[in-house]
Amino acid sequence: MKHLVFGLVAILSLLSAPAVAQNLIVNGDFETPATPAGGYIDYPSGSTALTGWTVIGAANGISTVSSGVSVGCCTFPAQNGSAWLDLTGYGTNSNEGIQQTVATTAGTQYTLSFWVGNVHDGLPGLGLTSTAIVLINGVQAGSFTNTANAQTQSWQQFNVNFTATGASTTIAFVNGDPALDDNNGLDNITLVAATAPQPPPAPSVSAPTLSQWAALLLVCLLAWMGVAKARRARGRK
Repeated sequence: MKHLVFGLVAILSLLSAPAVAQNLIVNGDFETPATPAGGYIDYPSGSTALTGWTVIGAANGISTVSSGVSVGCCTFPAQNGSAWLDLTGYGTNSNEGIQQTVATTAGTQYTLSFWVGNVHDGLPGLGLTSTAIVLINGVQAGSFTNTANAQTQSWQQFNVNFTATGASTTIAFVNGDPALDDNNGLDNITLVAATAPQPPPAPSVSAPTLSQWAALLLVCLLAWMGVAKARRARGRK
């Protein structure tokens, strides 16, 4: 019996636990393929070798960079995991980027969350700010700039809310930095459906008043007296 009670409690706790929203983005932290420690991997435009993503834009493409790489004055930790993506890629950066198409439900609201990384070295080589341009189904949803002034890559989180218009949605991130800026970090991308509306709270039930308690006790007393009387009557027979 004891084990049955514990089992029922465990089942009820699982049923009552809040559901965790599913991240629809594949490889949003750019961990696959694995980037060599202390190095990077270049992906030219049109490549689908970066798991879940297609590289778009200028031929030079983008790069994944190992967390903690150092260049001159600066270090470049990832926001999450062991690698991050540099939207400026390799060579002369331009309007290169990445995109991914995910299954959605028309009319449902979604929240796209991502982190933009910036290094400020005071020189043209690594630039002063980092800007990521977000497109939803080819339409620009915003331009997001990290202005952190630090020689260690700093990360800033941004969110985009949108309502899906069909059974699939294409999410794209494009470099928004000028040609001489050679660092524009992107990491930890998630896309989740907005939380469904919660049902209205059940009407509150007020505690019984003193008079209600007294009436209840009187009813119980009368019932007990009736039972006792019936037992005595049976005993006399």
